Amino acid sequence: MPLKLSLRPSEAVIVNGAVMRNGDRRGVIVVENQAKILREKDVVFPEDINTLVQHAYFAIMQMYLTGETDCGLYDDAMNVLADLVATSQDDILTQRALDVSILLAEDRIYNALSKCRQMMKAAGGQNG
Repeated sequence: MPLKLSLRPSEAVIVNGAVMRNGDRRGVIVVENQAKILREKDVVFPEDINTLVQHAYFAIMQMYLTGETDCGLYDDAMNVLADLVATSQDDILTQRALDVSILLAEDRIYNALSKCRQMMKAAGGQNG
């Protein structure tokens, strides 16, 4: 089933590692086969990492975009998630971190990324 992306003017999207930026008008891209896609709003840059959740998200995002799961990124993500579980005072955040860990262990990288994005939004200003 094709994926239809509606892009705002100047909005960027990453498709299979290539950064594509929309022009000065609203545009639509239809992706008709399997691809690794990430919208600009869902990208975390290294200089913006301030929390353990953001650190985990960044490692999982890199795994998703590169397709490399048997590398240091997996260990990095799992270690950060373990730190989150060990230090969190929030039962819901702890459970979400465990859920992300399970998804990673099952090699369901996109699902882990999505769940971690939800966790990042829920953690908000917390140090999680």
